[in-house]
Amino acid sequence: MNNLILLIGNDINNISSGQSWKDLLQDIITFCHTGDCVELDDKKPFPLLYEEVFLTAIKREKLRERELKAFIAIKAAEIKANGIHAAIRALKPAHILTTNYEFTLEGRTPYENTSLINEKFYSIFRKYTMDDIHYWHIHGDCLNPMSINLGFEHYGGQLQLMRNYVVSGTFYSSKEVPKESLLRRIHAKQVYYHSWIDFFFTHDIHIFGLSLDFVETDLWWLLTYRARQKFHHKNVPVPNTLYYYIPEELVPACKFKLDLLTANDVKVISLPGKDKLAYYTSIIQRIGKRKSS
Repeated sequence: MNNLILLIGNDINNISSGQSWKDLLQDIITFCHTGDCVELDDKKPFPLLYEEVFLTAIKREKLRERELKAFIAIKAAEIKANGIHAAIRALKPAHILTTNYEFTLEGRTPYENTSLINEKFYSIFRKYTMDDIHYWHIHGDCLNPMSINLGFEHYGGQLQLMRNYVVSGTFYSSKEVPKESLLRRIHAKQVYYHSWIDFFFTHDIHIFGLSLDFVETDLWWLLTYRARQKFHHKNVPVPNTLYYYIPEELVPACKFKLDLLTANDVKVISLPGKDKLAYYTSIIQRIGKRKSS
């Protein structure tokens, strides 16, 4: 059985020609007519920058968030696939987790949602299955614009539901969703992989193309809670390994982040990364060799 699991971020899209992330930010500001008072600055955490743009816009233009997120969904859907997306599919992983909103990893837009429940806003169970690969869009997707996780409020709501799922149990009306917490279900050996969160406690995960900036509060909480369970509370077995790939040229500048990842039981792997295409090709080859060994 193929148990290969990947967590992939937006940087693989930067190989493709076309719109960059900074371009998208500028487009959002232009769409909201806030260019005269909202300044782009790397010191602003993006979830709070999003709130600044949106709140400024609704005070001026009475803009609805649904309209803004629909615009962002259209822009994100314009991202073009490249050879790395196809090479990732060729690995035939069982599961691909992604923070990306578009469907370049799938290679085409999926016809139906195969999640346990159909979430409108948050993304605990958000899954599409195509060609025997399960794709989990953990920060929302373009087909459901209101699910796109951008602002501080959305991150907070997502984290609240994640913590319920792992620690205290869920309160969904659907009878299909297990009510017991993931920790209790791991003890009882009743983990059925209804959510992408399950894999963080049970399976090896290869993480690449993801900056894991500190604004990703949901993922940093999950890493921290997993590590605490393994080393401090020791309430559940945590047998898996998390691998984080980074271009070796970025290691000095990212030292503090890498120190934190190491403390949280993430194995950091650095590879030559001056050529982005060659860098991701080398990661895929490395994972492919591990998979076949």
